[in-house]
Amino acid sequence: MPTGRTDRLPSAPGTDLRDENEEGSAAVEFVFLGVLLLVPLVYLILTAGQVQGAAYAMVGAAEHAAKVYAAASPEDGPDGQARAAAELALTDFGFDPGALELQITCSPECGVPGSTVTVTAAMDVPLPFAGALGADLAPVRVNSTSMQTVERYG
Repeated sequence: MPTGRTDRLPSAPGTDLRDENEEGSAAVEFVFLGVLLLVPLVYLILTAGQVQGAAYAMVGAAEHAAKVYAAASPEDGPDGQARAAAELALTDFGFDPGALELQITCSPECGVPGSTVTVTAAMDVPLPFAGALGADLAPVRVNSTSMQTVERYG
């Protein structure tokens, strides 16, 4: 029956299995394994944030380009205006506007009241810190499509 005493009986000589050389090694192992596991996890979170930011940038670029193209008159050069709007949306999210691929199609004809303008914006998302390594790694392609109707009464 336990009496509530917590002191231990002394161990017999030579039966202590602890090694005096390993004092404090648990803290070192914990720090080493913590860093070993946390660095990839933090990089994964940064990469997911980069891809999510690129997805938001593509949605904004496609929507703004389609709205600007549908609102512009054919004489004003709507292609250049739509590209400038898409590049501005991309720059707002911190991405290089040179990586933007913009495709504009119209149905049945561009600039005609009632026609539909479809804009597809796409880009390859670079990995975080890949530029510091001198590598051009872009494993994820993000795109977005937006449709706008040219106003009939304008």
